[in-house]
Amino acid sequence: MKVFISVDIEGINGICCWDETEADSPRYQEFKAELQREVNAACRGALKAGATEIIIKDAHDSARNLSILDLPVEAKLLRGWQGTPCSMMAGLDETYDAVMFVGYHSPSRSSGNSLSHTMNVSRLHHVKINGEIASEFTINSLYAAYNKVPVVFLSGDENLTELAKKVNENITTVASKTGLYGATISKHPSITWKEIETGSEKALKGDLSKCQLQLPKSFDIEIQYKRHLDAYNASFFPGCKMIDSDTISYHSNNYYDVLVMFKFLL
Repeated sequence: MKVFISVDIEGINGICCWDETEADSPRYQEFKAELQREVNAACRGALKAGATEIIIKDAHDSARNLSILDLPVEAKLLRGWQGTPCSMMAGLDETYDAVMFVGYHSPSRSSGNSLSHTMNVSRLHHVKINGEIASEFTINSLYAAYNKVPVVFLSGDENLTELAKKVNENITTVASKTGLYGATISKHPSITWKEIETGSEKALKGDLSKCQLQLPKSFDIEIQYKRHLDAYNASFFPGCKMIDSDTISYHSNNYYDVLVMFKFLL
């Protein structure tokens, strides 16, 4: 069984402030270590379920947060940014049996995480896909669907896990914390590690076909920027048009084309 794990940090246990996510901050090392432990828990569960190959995409900020020495020997780590439109899912293709997400967070304009955002914090108010504000989980799970790979597991803030269940109730989820506007409530990390390990094993031992997401036939995208100048600049991308002083729209029937647009405009 070949498993792909995409890893972010704002959804891990306890984290609640931006400086805890930034490599040059003294607080970062504490939460980098917690991220490593949660990823390791997901790997242990996957191995118990029979995974023979695990590829981990480090997908937060510099994409250099995890240590290969601290991962199970069966895992391979993809660090840095390859530069493809796949972004946080770089390396995924149709040869994988399952996709898992660790440390993911609620979308922009949500109170479900004190660090809620979608992609670029400094530039974007929101990204909508077919009328719904999209999270990074949304964007990346649709790429899994594009490759016909089931999304079987998600850990992150409680609000995001509830949103994921609305997409497909068969996805196994673990709430690592609960967001309360600018604060978080978390269980002891050791409980979260066990839940992630157990959840990952359960997810991969289940009927993976039930976790196959359906890709929409078409995509209506709306991007609202924090600066109207960014919206105006983005409106010159082929297929884009301004629909308000700070907002553009884009339509495509091909999700990969959407990802190419995101690469340049988010």
